Parts: sequence; structure tokens; C-alpha cells
Amino acid sequence: MNVLFKALNDPTRRQILDLLREADLTAGEIADRFAMTKPSISHHLDLLKQAGLVEATKKGQFILYTINTTVLDELLAWLLHFRQDSQPK
Repeated sequence: MNVLFKALNDPTRRQILDLLREADLTAGEIADRFAMTKPSISHHLDLLKQAGLVEATKKGQFILYTINTTVLDELLAWLLHFRQDSQPK
């Protein structure tokens, strides 16, 4: 869970997730939308992969990145659990 929160803590990584919500993209397509180096974007993508928030699929010479909402669904369910526990009975 710490890896997930670390990944979500950075605004660049949250912006990458927003982009991937709209469409699957290659690392180059993602990098084109930011004013930072491609190695920096690769680092952000690696952290998102480690957290399970994105999946990478090799398509020819490119790697296509896709958002994985399953992890976010699990996080949301976990957070809602606390809200339900705090409701008066």
C-alpha cells in the first residue's frame, strides 16, 4: 500500500493517470505532453507500474501504457470501509 500512496503522491504521476484515463499511450506520447526529459517520464512510469496503477504491453518497437483501475477500486473499497465503520449505529 505504501508504494501505491507514493505513486499517487506526485502530481506528474497523477497527470499521467489522467492522460491514460482517456487513452492508452506510448511513453513517447506521454513524454510529449510534459516539459521534462524522457528518462524522468520513464521513472514516473516505472513507479506507476510498481504500484500496479499502469500496465505496459510491448507493441512492436513501442511499449503501450494502460491504466489499471483494479488497484484504485481496491483502494477506494478500503477507504470506504473506514467511512462505514465510523457511521453511528
